[in-house]
Amino acid sequence: MKFVLSSYGTRGEIEPIVGIGRELLRRGHDVQMVVPPDLADFTEAAGLAAVAYRIDSQALIEAYRKYCAHYFESSWRVSRKKSQEKARLARESSLLGAQCEAETRTTLMSLAPGADLLFTGQNFEHPAADVAELLGIPLATLHFTPIRVNGQVSTFLPPVLTALPPSLLRAAMSATDWLNWRATSKTEDAERRKLGLPKATGPWSWRIAERGSLEIQAYDGVLFPGLATEWARWDDQRPFVGALAMELPTEFDEEVLSWIAKGTPPIFFGFGSMPVESAADTVAMIAVVCAQLGERALICSGSSDFSGCVPHFDHVKVVSAVSYAAIFPACRAVVHHGSTGTTAAGLRAGMPTLILWLLHDQRVWATEVKRLKVGAGRHISATTEKSLAADLRRILAPQYLARAREIATQMTKPAESVSNAADLVEGLAHARRAG
Repeated sequence: MKFVLSSYGTRGEIEPIVGIGRELLRRGHDVQMVVPPDLADFTEAAGLAAVAYRIDSQALIEAYRKYCAHYFESSWRVSRKKSQEKARLARESSLLGAQCEAETRTTLMSLAPGADLLFTGQNFEHPAADVAELLGIPLATLHFTPIRVNGQVSTFLPPVLTALPPSLLRAAMSATDWLNWRATSKTEDAERRKLGLPKATGPWSWRIAERGSLEIQAYDGVLFPGLATEWARWDDQRPFVGALAMELPTEFDEEVLSWIAKGTPPIFFGFGSMPVESAADTVAMIAVVCAQLGERALICSGSSDFSGCVPHFDHVKVVSAVSYAAIFPACRAVVHHGSTGTTAAGLRAGMPTLILWLLHDQRVWATEVKRLKVGAGRHISATTEKSLAADLRRILAPQYLARAREIATQMTKPAESVSNAADLVEGLAHARRAG
């Protein structure tokens, strides 16, 4: 069978779908990957044919990061200047997003004809849904946090609304979906008209569900108690498979494990694809706080440039990348930006967690680790030496470690998650052929 897998975002959004693609290829299927230009080499290194589309993901992520930083830091302050800046950043993100949407439709229209299934990540799933609708092929989507209407948790609503009672939260999410659709319906209908599709009759998220599309939840249901029960009527369409990861080794793992073995287990600090404002200041703050606490620090710079600020501290080590699967179990706790994959890796390793978040979905995971009593969370702009020391003291308490180890026993293993996800998309494609 032929599968077209399209995903856009950073490494954290691409690796899960690459893992599924590699498993489908291993099973003998024809797999075509569609990914951002800056992750095409990573995809091809996994043995998959890759078509690059849209702009480098880091450009869009940076625009979105700037908007979110302004949104969360100043949304409570009302001034003309700040309102204008927020509007400018929103327009910048919107223009880049529109460019990506248009290119998604064009690229997928050239690749998806004859496919047995079109699989897309949650970023820009609506243009992929239009293409699948036009071609009459099954659609599968991959969600990293709960983004469909529910009464348990909301990824994109303002923080003040997330504490609403379940019935009101569901109503707020439904209203937000509808209002967003009404605000963009003219543009969307123009794009659908180009494809020869009729006008949309409701939000694209509702249409995807009504078509019977597969909406794979790439996280463990245990992390959101009550969500599986609420979505019981969507059980076949919204299965929970756990976070998807390939657990690839890095060239630094052996060196890092050797350093860890020479002292006490360190606290891991990682920033993933979210660049820090000042690498030097960040390293200095971590070094000072860990010295106060008598802890060692392992800093993974990710996409940030830490060159030139490698600290001269015996208790601090800086590397550009590590395998979370190999390194996290040897640590004492983990501090990171709060992506789905990094959060899951920490929980699978039984690590107490501190999430210093910036984006909407990262805020969700910060909230969940607090609710599960396995860690704490704070907006990164509100982090100081004093707050970092206090947060680390909190999560290093014995009860957080005990609770984290308890949750670890309930997490799905990565290989099982990938296999289950591949089974689901393979089954949907088989059903389409049989029908």
